[in-house]
Amino acid sequence: MTLSSPDFWIALMEIIGVNIVLSGDNAVVIALAARSLPPAQQKRAVAWGSGAAVVMRIVLTIVAVELLRLPYLKLVGAGLLLWIAVQLLLPESEGDGKGHATGGGSMAAAIKTILLADLVMSLDNVIAVAAAAKGSVTLLVIGLAISIPLVVFASTLLMTLMTRFPIIITIGAALLGWVAGEMAISDPAVKAWVDANAAILHYAAPALGAMGVVLIGRLLARRTEAEQASAMQVGALAHAAKGIQRVLLAVDGSEHAARAVQQLMTIRAALRDPASVDLHLVNVQRSLPGDVSNFIDSKTREEYHRERGDAALAPARATLDAAGYRYQVHQHVGDPGTTIAALASTLAADLIVMGTRGLGTHTGALLGSVAQSTVEHATVPVLLTK
Repeated sequence: MTLSSPDFWIALMEIIGVNIVLSGDNAVVIALAARSLPPAQQKRAVAWGSGAAVVMRIVLTIVAVELLRLPYLKLVGAGLLLWIAVQLLLPESEGDGKGHATGGGSMAAAIKTILLADLVMSLDNVIAVAAAAKGSVTLLVIGLAISIPLVVFASTLLMTLMTRFPIIITIGAALLGWVAGEMAISDPAVKAWVDANAAILHYAAPALGAMGVVLIGRLLARRTEAEQASAMQVGALAHAAKGIQRVLLAVDGSEHAARAVQQLMTIRAALRDPASVDLHLVNVQRSLPGDVSNFIDSKTREEYHRERGDAALAPARATLDAAGYRYQVHQHVGDPGTTIAALASTLAADLIVMGTRGLGTHTGALLGSVAQSTVEHATVPVLLTK
């Protein structure tokens, strides 16, 4: 491939894309591993840890490019990429991580965590990038030179974007499925047969890989979310005919959430006995991506989710406090739609109030919006405000 070849630029975009998406969990580890350090040490820990990780990853990827020239290894690698892609779409593990990024940790411990995590977690990245490079070391070096600095210096931004717009992870998983399909049919053991007898697989295999990953990932994610939701449903709706006695207000700090607060206040004022309404305020933070829990301890993850939850709840709390309302606050981590619906059932709420769109405005196309998911899973009326 040459610089003037369209295939070169397509492969380059694939390398950059998989590097960014698959480095999302690495970015989370980088940010959280240095989180408990003083600001000055945070920058040094990220710089040293990331720099060493970059060198290690480049060496591993060049080795992987050479290894993938051997028969059958690409078939194995394609299967592994498909498994990794599906895992991207599953919720965060609730297991207690054994990472070193605990409060009061040292810079050396943070660097060690970053290095260890990148060594273990970069396997998916190394295989995907090596496959996308299609044997070209030049293409590989250019792609890594562009994408790795972006990951290193924009780790916090990437983490925020992936949390705010989960569709990025879905697109990334589909891209991995596409690369896996290309990788499988280019294995030396099958390439000659495919070229001679099934040339259509050059187009069909990547497309099937992408679609299969998204479909299987979504099915497994929904099953996991349903299991989590059923575990929370320890209460049941009762006496619904008595009218609105308990309301669950779901907010995420967005403009639509602010309108939902105003709508709730309007509804409450119209009731015969507004003071008798039991009001519950909830924010649900999406799970962190990938294998973060294997390297970052549960306390650090909980603090991270709590801080983001507090920030999302702050506008609604300020409005309700100014109006003299009394309410209970709930903070959860998981899939927002199913978690909100499950909490409403647990609390025996009579009504859920929320905005039609939150911070993750563009997620509806592939993942389904939070509002849509809540409506699908809730067993009580859901009032949506625009």
